[in-house]
Amino acid sequence: MTDVIAPHGGVLKDRRLDAAAAQAVKQSAVDWSSWDLTERQICDLELIANGGFSPLEGFLGQADYERVLKDMRLSDGTLWPMPITLDVSEAFADTVVLGDKIALRDPEGVILAVLTVTDCWRPDWAEEAQQVFGTTDRAHPGVAYLYEQSHPVYLGGPIDALSLPSHYDFTHLRPTPAELRERFRRNGWRRVVAFQTRNPMHRAHVELTFQAARQAEANLLIHPVVGMTKPGDVDHYSRVRCYEHVLKKYPEQTTALSLLPLAMRMGGPREALWHAIIRRNYGCTHFIVGRDHAGPGKGSDGEELYGPYDAQELVTRYRDELGIEMVPFRMMVYVEERAGYAPIDEVDETTETVMNISGTEFRRRMREGLDIPAWFGYPEVVEELRKTYPPRAQQGFTLFFTGLSGSGKSTIANAVMVKLMERGGRAVTLLDGDVVRKHLSSELGFSKAHRDLNIRRIGYVAAEITRNGGAAICAPIAPYASTRAAVKDMVESANGGFIEVHVSTPLAECERRDRKGLYAKARAGQITGFTGIDDPYEAPSAPALRIDTTDQTPEEAAQQVLLKLEGLGFIDLS
Repeated sequence: MTDVIAPHGGVLKDRRLDAAAAQAVKQSAVDWSSWDLTERQICDLELIANGGFSPLEGFLGQADYERVLKDMRLSDGTLWPMPITLDVSEAFADTVVLGDKIALRDPEGVILAVLTVTDCWRPDWAEEAQQVFGTTDRAHPGVAYLYEQSHPVYLGGPIDALSLPSHYDFTHLRPTPAELRERFRRNGWRRVVAFQTRNPMHRAHVELTFQAARQAEANLLIHPVVGMTKPGDVDHYSRVRCYEHVLKKYPEQTTALSLLPLAMRMGGPREALWHAIIRRNYGCTHFIVGRDHAGPGKGSDGEELYGPYDAQELVTRYRDELGIEMVPFRMMVYVEERAGYAPIDEVDETTETVMNISGTEFRRRMREGLDIPAWFGYPEVVEELRKTYPPRAQQGFTLFFTGLSGSGKSTIANAVMVKLMERGGRAVTLLDGDVVRKHLSSELGFSKAHRDLNIRRIGYVAAEITRNGGAAICAPIAPYASTRAAVKDMVESANGGFIEVHVSTPLAECERRDRKGLYAKARAGQITGFTGIDDPYEAPSAPALRIDTTDQTPEEAAQQVLLKLEGLGFIDLS
């Protein structure tokens, strides 16, 4: 492990052991408890280990955590805005004693690091959400992650890294902070402006970065996040191929591309401050902060969660101690009369015609195979994205039926499956609740945890079917909204469509049917935790379709579903 003095403030903390020390630790770790790291934890561990999160030497202890929440500082007063914590299950936490060494492993069981436990506590998620994100609204992806994916106990302490996580993709674009700084030194890049992005770059982004580099009189580092971003974002493989096309648009020897294995929190202003510190650690002297930097979008009330320039204001407030200079930029728009781009606050909209395509509109055009104007996107980039995001008629999709037992889900699902197979052109798979229970989840009971796990398994299989262009038809009860939302994220991350159908047949009608006698047993107390009787069913708030089968035949219900699929562009009934 080495500490390197950073050229623009602070000390670069490299927590990697040398080969001999790593081998000795690996031999000792055979007798230690192990924790299998989540995707976010692996991202965090890599940036702690390679110095990207300097001055952190491990996962935050309780005192650091509490001060970060309150003041955006570590307990020693160092500026640090984001809590970097190791969340674990209660069962695992119960086996841990302060001072223990824990082996931290990747999903394949490889030991990446050892944590020496100094702290163990149960956080208040509502407090964390409010302090870090300014809201407890689960429409914010960072808040949703806290409540729906985080484990309930935090462990803190320094780490000793045996190795960095393995990456087999774009290895030539993954230098550590020390390696990137050395590259800058060799190339004589004394001033470097970093551009953060989690989206494909279009002409507006290129123009923005051109101007930022000129303003800072610096070279440009395109530094996209390739860890965890916002659910629904373009996958990083497609994005990196797009960045490589865009790199050719810059003057030779002025611009570099490097990948950042960061797990974003979409924390707006705090996140912008965090990103600036990380880029300082990577050797940059300047950092572009644009409109709505790391913004999560709108909350449940339809209002933006952060103001468009809140991030710039917060970074400005701490510029004297950041060690990196912010380059602020307003939104760039295409001005028809100028045949080029300009900052929106420099345009006279009374005499000039502003042209812009929002991210939502761009994605709609891509899904529907519509034209993308040349002034908006480079043809090479658009073509690359079309490979990943074909028009809807060529995409896979998941039909997700949810409703009470006896509502008619399975009957409609079977009818739709037959109709789609009759039409041909796409592989169709039915994942019925009872069939999945028999073949995929036979060992599971009916506790909330087991029901959640069963639905997530269904979601995983459906996402893989969707990813490969097929149609997955799911018909479980799926009573919990958060679990259905997790399945939606899985499917949409597979670049396909998710169509939720609420079979809203009333409870009384479901009980009247009761072909399996389950409601009668639940009423008699012979079955506990039965959905609709002594366990709640959280009805979807905004499904793609609602169907009440009380007065409908299966054929009529199936036709409603097919018409919805046609309306969304997934099939053509003509």
